[in-house]
Amino acid sequence: MFTKILKVVSLTLIVILIVSGCAGKTEGPKRAENNKNNTSAEQLNIVTSFYPIYLHTINITKNIPDVSVVNMTEPQTGCLHDYSITTEDMKKLENAHIFVINGAGMEAFMDKVVKQLPDLKIVEASMDMELIGQQADKHKKDEEKEENEEELNAHVWVSISGAIEQVQNIAEQLAVLDPEHAQQYRDNTRLYVKKLEDLRERMHNELDPIKNKNIVTFHEAFPYFAKEFNLNIKAVIEREPGTEPSAQELAETIQIIKKSKVKALFAEPQYSAKAAETIAKETGLKIYILDPVVTGEANGDTDAYIKAMEKNLETLKEALK
Repeated sequence: MFTKILKVVSLTLIVILIVSGCAGKTEGPKRAENNKNNTSAEQLNIVTSFYPIYLHTINITKNIPDVSVVNMTEPQTGCLHDYSITTEDMKKLENAHIFVINGAGMEAFMDKVVKQLPDLKIVEASMDMELIGQQADKHKKDEEKEENEEELNAHVWVSISGAIEQVQNIAEQLAVLDPEHAQQYRDNTRLYVKKLEDLRERMHNELDPIKNKNIVTFHEAFPYFAKEFNLNIKAVIEREPGTEPSAQELAETIQIIKKSKVKALFAEPQYSAKAAETIAKETGLKIYILDPVVTGEANGDTDAYIKAMEKNLETLKEALK
């Protein structure tokens, strides 16, 4: 009898050890694998590529414990046109589980990231979105000797509808990668999308009655925004931001303005308004500021995008009245 009891006890201990060992393996490897710099193995580290994607993602992950979001680039970096990824950027990505990007060609450095960090999960905000083409830079066309070259415009977040679609895209991809918090991602997204839909409706109510919506923008940041609110972009001051237009290009823009009865001339807070000032002197137009929401403060303000767009609305009402 005593021998039988010993056998039962031994078998019980073996079963407990086996179960304990299996239980230790049930923890998802995706968080434990990259446990560097003493970060918690339970924490999900998300890195975003630049400011508007950061704003999307902090709304989706709002108040979710054990999920952190940091922005890779400085909040004043602006659009990532021709951005060269730095050693400091790569250090942030080495400690990340998920990298959320705009996509649509905005992050031209992604080949380097994927090559050096093949296990990093990528979430693309613009996945499967319908994109607008834009004329490639004239200098590039001359160098490559290609006619009618066209590239895709990546500034989809500047449209409210584009921002909504990006937020939904990010949330669904995060839900797949992190099913533990899937419902929370979706709940936060639903609340934020409602705010964006209310903003879009308010902007339509204010802008739709305006008759003359002919404008000149600073660079190719606003085609999606213009399409959404039926603004007519007659000319763009700088095709490539930071590249001053030539004297001929300035003259062409001035001619377009005079022929098209353009109502307003817009610069952007992120760039010098020097070229816009030259055009303003020749045409008598006043310069206004439209913000594509590519810079701001990394203070976790989840309403920063909405506040910027509300300011853009007031600017447009003043400029087009």
